[in-house]
Amino acid sequence: MTPQTDAPVAIKDRPPSAAPQRAHRRWLGRLVLVVVACALVAAGGYYAWKSWFDDDAGNAEVVTAVAQRGNLEDTVTATGTLQPKEFVDVGTQVSGQLKKLLVDVGAVVKAGQLLAEIDPSVYQSKVDADRAQLLNQGAQLADRQAQLLLAEQQLKRQQNLMRENATSADALQVAEAARQSGVAQVNSIKAQIQQTQSTLRGDEANLGYTKIYAPIAGTVVSQAAKQGQTLNANQQAPIVMRIADLSTMTVQAQVSEADVPKLRVGMDVYFTTLGGDNRRFYGKLRQIPPTPTVVNNVVLYDALFDVPNPNQALMTQMTAQVFFVVASARDAVLVPLAALRPAGRGDATRRGSRGAKQGNGAERKGGAEKGRAAQTSAGTDARTVYASGRALVSVVDASGGVTEREVKVGVMNRVSAQILSGLEPGEKVVIGSKAPAAAAAPAQTGSALVPSGGRGGGRP
Repeated sequence: MTPQTDAPVAIKDRPPSAAPQRAHRRWLGRLVLVVVACALVAAGGYYAWKSWFDDDAGNAEVVTAVAQRGNLEDTVTATGTLQPKEFVDVGTQVSGQLKKLLVDVGAVVKAGQLLAEIDPSVYQSKVDADRAQLLNQGAQLADRQAQLLLAEQQLKRQQNLMRENATSADALQVAEAARQSGVAQVNSIKAQIQQTQSTLRGDEANLGYTKIYAPIAGTVVSQAAKQGQTLNANQQAPIVMRIADLSTMTVQAQVSEADVPKLRVGMDVYFTTLGGDNRRFYGKLRQIPPTPTVVNNVVLYDALFDVPNPNQALMTQMTAQVFFVVASARDAVLVPLAALRPAGRGDATRRGSRGAKQGNGAERKGGAEKGRAAQTSAGTDARTVYASGRALVSVVDASGGVTEREVKVGVMNRVSAQILSGLEPGEKVVIGSKAPAAAAAPAQTGSALVPSGGRGGGRP
């Protein structure tokens, strides 16, 4: 039996517990999250302060333009085609084969020049027959006149005998009847001769129509018939060719019914052609016919004006981009139309420098938006918005301050406006605003901003 002792028994060392280490790591992680969150909050606050209260950030968000001198036109645009002002469709009044065609397209002809000939055989034969008939009727007239002369002599003889009671009354009456019959026959032959002469003149005219002459001086611009072709003039006069005077061209522009009230006869107008190197041709509005043309339920009115063409650089059926000059200004002070805002009641009392820097950014950012809103409400027609000639502009001085001024507006188009008074060349005006670059940075990273109506891509 082994004796029992009270000596302590040695116990092996146990490994330390892992719980305190895990708690330490969780504490460090939470501390990092808190630091990151504080940094994000501080960055957001700094950005908000820079956006709303810093003057440099406000200056970076506005877009300015410089008032400068230049020329300005308010125009109505339209598309048109060119036609000769004077042209004649040369046709034939008689039927027959086109025997000779003496000119080609592009030939320059003089008034009275022979252009073509139709086979004259049939018409020449009619003229010859008429002349022969006239000769026959002339012979008949001579015979009747001789018989009338004989009847008059016999009547005179019977009258002498009757005075001496040497003839009967019946013989005298026969002589008188023979004379009257001779007179009637002579008159009948004369009437036939007049009728034949009239027929001869008509046939000679038709014979003359077989030769076609130029009615005006000009250029042959088209030919509708070929040599050897048979032309039938019984229903309507066939067109052989067209002669046009190209020294003066007429532009026929089609203007919409909304723009027609802006036009007036005598106003300046110019146009350019395709491939014309932007060369302008000038004229004055001559006529606006009252009858419109309806194309796909669109009402278009023709506006006509003439332009000299001495070098014949303009040709028939060319397309013209037409500009009707409603108003114009030369060497005027010009600003973009976006710089203007309507001048309402009480606006004049707000003119002057904005004292607070915070107000500068808001005023400059909102000015152009107000102007654009007013133009949109008026159908983008600045002439309606600024019909009174009054407008407001925001002027930026050298120190960055903004001054609101009332100006007088003159000629306007869809891009620029003329300033008659209230602004000098070289001054800067606010025309709009743009988003700062810092505001767009978070959206590019995609870490914190969520698009409207979308969902974030990161886990919570």
